[in-house]
Amino acid sequence: QVQLVESGGGLVQPGGSLRLSCVVSGSIFSIYAMGWHRQAPGKQRELVATLTTGGGTNYADSVKGRFTISRDNAKNTVYLQMDSLKPEDTAVYYCNVKAQRDYWGQGTQVTVSS
Repeated sequence: QVQLVESGGGLVQPGGSLRLSCVVSGSIFSIYAMGWHRQAPGKQRELVATLTTGGGTNYADSVKGRFTISRDNAKNTVYLQMDSLKPEDTAVYYCNVKAQRDYWGQGTQVTVSS
């Protein structure tokens, strides 16, 4: 059974940093990308960052230069380093694996507030 478990969310002041982690367990064949999405209250889920198996990255314009996606294959973990956080980054962040189908984690809350 495939599981994606996120961690690392929390409350942080504007300008602060957080690092989200997503541990992937179970067998997934033909993964071609892993990534992070987020959903703020009253808004649609949106792409934050993706990392392909070839090492290519893609970021939402709103997070470019502030967020960094990476992975540790030995730990089956994908990370999202978030720096210079803004109140508009407040959302539930979801880990995503793209293979023959999409896999999703349960989400972790990030709140940016003073």
